[in-house]
Formats: sequence, C-alpha cells, structure tokens
Amino acid sequence: MGRLTITLEDDLHRAVKEAAARQGRSIGKIIEESLRLRGIKSMENARELVARARRQAGCTEEEAIDLAVEETRAHRAK
Repeated sequence: MGRLTITLEDDLHRAVKEAAARQGRSIGKIIEESLRLRGIKSMENARELVARARRQAGCTEEEAIDLAVEETRAHRAK
C-alpha cells in the first residue's frame, strides 16, 4: 500500500478530521473513498472499463473512449 502526504487548508483538514471521528473511520479511508467516488482509477481499471464498453456497444476504440468519458462525466454529475 502506498503512502501519500498532502497539504490541506486548515478548515478542510478540520472538517475531514471531524467527519472521520463522527463516522468512526480514518481520514485516509475517507479520502480514498472520495477519490473513488470522483472516478479516480488506475490505468488498468480504466482500460478494462473501455474494453467492456467496446464489447457491450460493439464500437471502435475511439467511440468506446468517447463513451467512457461521457459515462464518467455523467456519473460525476450525480
């Protein structure tokens, strides 16, 4: 598992620390979940997403990439 050091503004750090305490979870778990909810994925996961889109839609690689981007944006907008 990788480690990462980030710098947050004081109010945001305080908010995430309070949320972690309320939820009984670590700050790291909250940040990790937030990244996943924003659609942050490894290249391997992104490639698999595109491959599935191509298989399901029967489209070219370019069309599949466009579809994946469109779906990701729609999911993030929710």
